[in-house]
Amino acid sequence: MSAWQIALVGVAAFCAGAMNSVAGGGTFFSFPALLAVGVPPVTANASNSVALWPASLSGAWAYRKELARYRRYLIPMGIVSFIGGIGGGLLLLATKDATFSRLIPWLLLFATILFAFSGHISILLRGQDAAEPGNTPASLAGQAVVSVYGGFFGAGMGILMLASLAMSGHDDVHEINAIKNLLSAIIYSVTVLTFVIAGAVSWPYTVIMLATATLGGYWGATVARRIPAQWLRRFIITIGFALSVFYFYKTF
Repeated sequence: MSAWQIALVGVAAFCAGAMNSVAGGGTFFSFPALLAVGVPPVTANASNSVALWPASLSGAWAYRKELARYRRYLIPMGIVSFIGGIGGGLLLLATKDATFSRLIPWLLLFATILFAFSGHISILLRGQDAAEPGNTPASLAGQAVVSVYGGFFGAGMGILMLASLAMSGHDDVHEINAIKNLLSAIIYSVTVLTFVIAGAVSWPYTVIMLATATLGGYWGATVARRIPAQWLRRFIITIGFALSVFYFYKTF
């Protein structure tokens, strides 16, 4: 590894960890960086998941106060995330991601629109008590889809999960972000185990990214907690549309 390669993946992982703890979309930085230094696509995808795993844990720890009130709610969601993460990881190892990657811009755009209008849509679907979250079949199914997607590719998983959680009735953007960080950590945990056992990880780059992504994850979550909720929501929506435009350009 040359100095510029180390610097590129290190900085990209720090930005990815920070982005994932705030709004999602961190893979936009880290995955292309791995490709740029010559890591094959599938290996880069697996290595990226391993590298961002501690960042999701540190981001969840920074939001531990917000998570304390949702312990019972989080158990079923955590189980669904665990199973979905395994399924997505195995799917990546069994298939090429060329076809699925063409769906990414559409998924990102759809998820961003859902998140932007989630409050109005949730009230229409669930009535005026939509701000009271619960483990409904729809919310668990939505989390299952997000978990499989996150285990398979990961780019935009945060945006998709934010939209899913908002649709399930969460109206506090900081609480949504806290739950998203924890569930993302669970998904990354099982995919990490899957990829490590399968020998699909490029360890020299991954070790560097592990350190810088963890620092970025905690820093990003700490900063996000100080941002007014409305500003954070607007930032998330902006990131979602920006990622959609980027992936549409890259794909088509």
